[in-house]
Amino acid sequence: MAGIKPEKRLHVHVEGQVQGVGFRYFVLETAQSMNLIGWVRNTYRGEVELVAEGSQEQLERLLRFVQRGPAMSYVTNTRVSWEEPTGDYDRFQVITSL
Repeated sequence: MAGIKPEKRLHVHVEGQVQGVGFRYFVLETAQSMNLIGWVRNTYRGEVELVAEGSQEQLERLLRFVQRGPAMSYVTNTRVSWEEPTGDYDRFQVITSL
């Protein structure tokens, strides 16, 4: 998305059995396949947190994937906020856990 300003920013905290099941890499691969930018990480509370920027349509699609998760995960809740994009990212990546 270099040079193109993203339309929206999606910020999600995912609760449930989401650590130790490949969740971050599921999000990474899914977001990269949609040409989204941002990051994903584990939190000390046992959640997965992600920020993604891109088109509203692709972000809504990512959210549907995140709410299901990979095969070994079990998502119990997603806390979602829609924000104005910053354009601070040049790719989607896994970052250091919080």
